[in-house]
Amino acid sequence: MTHTFLLEIGLEEMPAHVVTPSINEVAVKTEKYLKENRISFDSIKKFSTPRRLAIEISGLADKQPDIDEEVKGPAEKIAKDSEGNWSKAAIGFTRGQGLTPDDITFKDIKGTNYVFVNKHVAGKPVADVLAGLIDVVASMTFPTMMKWGTNKFQFVRPIKWIVALLDNDVVPMELVGVKSGRESLGHRFLGKPVEIASATDYEDDLAKEFVIVDADKRKAKIKAQIEKIADDNNWKVDIDDDLLEEVNNLVEYPTSFYGTFDKRFLDVPREVLITSMRNHQRFFYVEDQNGELLPFFISVRNGNSDFIENVIKGNEKVLAARLYDAEFFYQEDQKHDIDYFVNKLKTVTFHEKISTVYEKMQRVQVIAHLIGKEVGLDADQLANLQRAAEIYKFDLVTGMVGEFSELQGIMGEKYALLFGENPEVATAIREHYMPISADGELPESKVGAVLAVADKLDSVMTFFAAGMIPSGSNDPYALRRQAAGIVRIVDNQQWRLPLVDLMDSIIAGEDAAKVAPKVDQKPIIKDVILFIKERIKRVLKADKIKFDLVDAAVSATSADILYNINSAKVLDAHKDDADFKAVIEALTRVERISKKADFKADDLFVDPILFENDAELKMNAAMDHLSDGFDKLSAADAFAKLAGLEEVIKDYFDQTMVMAKDKTVKDNRLKELTKLARMINHFAEVDKIVVK
Repeated sequence: MTHTFLLEIGLEEMPAHVVTPSINEVAVKTEKYLKENRISFDSIKKFSTPRRLAIEISGLADKQPDIDEEVKGPAEKIAKDSEGNWSKAAIGFTRGQGLTPDDITFKDIKGTNYVFVNKHVAGKPVADVLAGLIDVVASMTFPTMMKWGTNKFQFVRPIKWIVALLDNDVVPMELVGVKSGRESLGHRFLGKPVEIASATDYEDDLAKEFVIVDADKRKAKIKAQIEKIADDNNWKVDIDDDLLEEVNNLVEYPTSFYGTFDKRFLDVPREVLITSMRNHQRFFYVEDQNGELLPFFISVRNGNSDFIENVIKGNEKVLAARLYDAEFFYQEDQKHDIDYFVNKLKTVTFHEKISTVYEKMQRVQVIAHLIGKEVGLDADQLANLQRAAEIYKFDLVTGMVGEFSELQGIMGEKYALLFGENPEVATAIREHYMPISADGELPESKVGAVLAVADKLDSVMTFFAAGMIPSGSNDPYALRRQAAGIVRIVDNQQWRLPLVDLMDSIIAGEDAAKVAPKVDQKPIIKDVILFIKERIKRVLKADKIKFDLVDAAVSATSADILYNINSAKVLDAHKDDADFKAVIEALTRVERISKKADFKADDLFVDPILFENDAELKMNAAMDHLSDGFDKLSAADAFAKLAGLEEVIKDYFDQTMVMAKDKTVKDNRLKELTKLARMINHFAEVDKIVVK
């Protein structure tokens, strides 16, 4: 016979963003707990609302299976004293297993006798095991935790009730003074307390009290209601998935409705209106069939349709206040010019240890110009880049962005166009924030992409120089995200960007001294390179490239982001070639033997007079041919050139004893291998590659 178990944790209203991750955590930890405790089951169904987290486990076994196991104890010499009596160690061991010394047997293991006992463990009834699930609940973690009353226990919100039913019977549990039972609560305003007779009645019993506990069903209901309103009015509504998820976790019994706002507000940029509705009020905005914004919104009430007119009026009133503010700031901001806002940035701190925002823009002008020239922007693009870098943060001190911080960059573009700036400059102002997430949208324009890289690189360099380097999960200035953004933009634009040379120019170039931050950036170049290379690894892993290939490519001495990325892709493309193993083994042999020497870069002259066989001559000739412009080759061409040396390298090692007795001959050979190894390492650190 199988059983069904229901566990519901009733709470004060949780923040919407916590609900889904929390119920997922409950389900994952419950499954792990059941498997660890040898309780079989068919499935775990999840239920969640802002006031409850619940699971229904179906197909549960009656009890744990019995197990017989052989348990090893101490050695015989420890288990018995000199007179052959059982020692305290033996007595304590058997007592711990629920047995006596009479149950002991001995077994020889590698010449030593050890104590063993055969132990029979009877399976516990399923109810006894399920009672331990309260500890699973107590172990949960949340982004923010709170205490209540005199309790030291922390949870996302105070726990109000617990329902724990195995079929029809209550499973005793207790947490922070709340004991389990069968009584749940219905909707806060429409429902009443409800006795759950059986675990399988849960969903239906709560539905009678105006609570839809299945989050998927609730979400589908909201979506269908919105679509009906749109169809009835011939509207288009963008049902944003993230907003739908958030709204779904704010209600237990959804009723969708629509309201309106004054048409005059349509003169305000649509991004402002959408932000006011979506981000601040959790409203869905409405468009006509041509995509033009209409003076309507759709919202979702946590309740039924009773007195819905009052709810509509209340929501309209709240939105109107927001839109009046937006209209006011939009009009006030246009009374000033861009120079006015740029000058205000002189008093705005970027970081107290680094500079003002105005000074950051001056640094970014230098960095952007260096990058723009490196990636081949034309004269017009460079001029637009310069102008964009001079003003790109100006909207931070506008009234609109002060009120709606989500619109930074967006309002910069809007205002720049209103103030007569070149459209390419305006676009760059908006795009310099991109990407704003791990897989976020990237800049499309060249000028915007350069400005984005320059701004992010300045942030990484200056924060590193100020000693604020991310550690563990601590990254308050989102430097990992900014470094990953640099990597993704460079890859998307296919730019060769030698980071070491670039950072040297940023720190010590002609214009650098004019805009130097308060902190010394010289010591952090290596650290920044390693930090960015770690982001390259993350980006490449997302492309499903084997870790060893990624590690080899990114560990190369080349600090060119695109080259590192392409090296990994080239290795991945050739990993199944018939000769790949032989090529990597040959290159790895060169790399490893060269590590036995330590020559300076200007001390690698190879003297052909010291050669003793044809293989050395061929290796030298191949080296001379390869070294000419090797660092300028694409990653694909570099690998092709190196792979072409496989036979030459094989013959060289077959005919040549590198570690010759004559030190002069030995050093000559090691210098030759070192020169080749440095070219190999420019492409990849091949000894990290696993070949079978």
